[in-house]
Amino acid sequence: MYDLIIRNAEIHDGLGSAPVHGNLWIQDGKVAGIGREAPEARREVDAGGLTLMPGIVDLHTHYDAQVTWDPTCSPSPSLGVTTCVMGNCGFGIVPSPPDIRDTILRNLSVVEGMDLDALRVGTNWRFETFAEYLDVLAALKPAPNLAVLAGHSAVRTAVMRDEAWTRETPSEDEMAEMRGLIDRALADGAVGFASSFSINHSGYGGIPMPSTIASVEEFGRLADSLGAAGRGICQIAAGGRGTVEALEPIVARNGRPMFLTTGAAMYSASEPDRSIQWFEACAEARTRGNPFYIQIPCQPLSFDFTMANAYPFHSHATFSAIKAYGPDELLPVYRDPEFRARFRKDLENPVVGTIFKGNWDQVFIAAVAKAENEPLQNMTIAELAAKRGTDPLDTMLDLALEEDLGTYFLGKFLNVGDEGVGRLLKHESGVISLSDAGAHLIYMCDAGFGLHFLAHWVRELGHFTMAEGVRRLTSHPADLYGIANRGRLVPGSCADMLLFDPATVGVSQPSRISDLPGGGPRTIRQPTGVHGVWVNGTEVFDGTDYVAAGNGPGQVLREFAA
Repeated sequence: MYDLIIRNAEIHDGLGSAPVHGNLWIQDGKVAGIGREAPEARREVDAGGLTLMPGIVDLHTHYDAQVTWDPTCSPSPSLGVTTCVMGNCGFGIVPSPPDIRDTILRNLSVVEGMDLDALRVGTNWRFETFAEYLDVLAALKPAPNLAVLAGHSAVRTAVMRDEAWTRETPSEDEMAEMRGLIDRALADGAVGFASSFSINHSGYGGIPMPSTIASVEEFGRLADSLGAAGRGICQIAAGGRGTVEALEPIVARNGRPMFLTTGAAMYSASEPDRSIQWFEACAEARTRGNPFYIQIPCQPLSFDFTMANAYPFHSHATFSAIKAYGPDELLPVYRDPEFRARFRKDLENPVVGTIFKGNWDQVFIAAVAKAENEPLQNMTIAELAAKRGTDPLDTMLDLALEEDLGTYFLGKFLNVGDEGVGRLLKHESGVISLSDAGAHLIYMCDAGFGLHFLAHWVRELGHFTMAEGVRRLTSHPADLYGIANRGRLVPGSCADMLLFDPATVGVSQPSRISDLPGGGPRTIRQPTGVHGVWVNGTEVFDGTDYVAAGNGPGQVLREFAA
């Protein structure tokens, strides 16, 4: 007798094949068979014609700290995700010698938009080394499967301490120690190595995150750990320096795939041909035997923010000294005409990689703090400035000051426009990813990227067939990262599954709840049309609530295909 049978489903295997209408049965966490047969099982689920697909593989999450207090990794499993890759951009939380732990959390609170009090209250430091961290994750019994990247900023901080973000060149002894940490992490089960050159990545008090000041040479010497190991991938937030041209010699040398994340490769209506050039550069590199890919989001890159925490503006030099200021410190700064003049000058000549470039018609007033300002909601700053006859920058800051920095703004800066974005999603160099799940919770929650993809790009626009859409969310990312036996439903594969109604699948609008440790707030979204999510054959979400909390079936992945 089998453990579970799901009857009467339209089954997509994740490999792009035509669907099978029938049953799927499971034994010991793996798919035992698919077809018209209906063997006996201890538990039965009648799908009633709903669609069954492999669970979504999310290559770009930041649950590194959250998982230590929330093994569910909420909200990802409820949104169809069964495998999460953590440690992206090099911002992991190991190695973690006790004397640098608060530094790690302070930097995370800024660079990834996390609640610092929640991090301090919630993070359970039962580990110091990478191997210990993986063991702790396994003991926590997470809901999803987890894979972890070894991080450049993490090892730089552990080795160089307070000079990690001030001294560009490490000593040879420091380089050897960092390389040794990466080598050991890969041997202990890291899925790869991650870093960042992005000018948007600053830590507490406006300091640059350590890897962002490192040389390409240093990055390459550490990335060569992948070549020595003969497996693993490299992920980097590319910034202005991490071009395919600059990084290709590293990939040519170590032979391992590199995945770039950069706003420059996201569609922008003001520069419609810029992003596709990155994708074509990756394609050309692959013809030379050097595997490059772009992690491309399938949603607009939108930021919900206040001027008390103006993350989209932090890449501008004017904000470098005030990123960690509290509201009381920011009020006089925003009133200062000299500050405003400097910000205007930044916008006239934005540095490559900046998120906001003065496009005020893409900054919306999302919510106001004062009742008399309710008529302003949903207006753009450009519209309000035209109505008042004032400069847009002054308009935004004056409104924020009037409401004691309580005004919520929504910036739709990148990846807006279905035709332009669709071209990137279909490109052979693109990997649908970059949810940033677990991060930027003050502003957004894109953990439901896969459900959005199924709703918008498959059902509504028809840019992808269901079979191809499912493949792009499952076996495609899993295979590129060497995550073996997942992202597919075939006999012998791990039974990670999502059951959904293709007519209603999607994701809700964002809402705010205060359930972080210490009562901290976060932005969250809910699934629609989801009827069940299973990880390794065990249900973790029943369409309404989590059902395996505290005893999750997720595995910590430590072995990957070469």
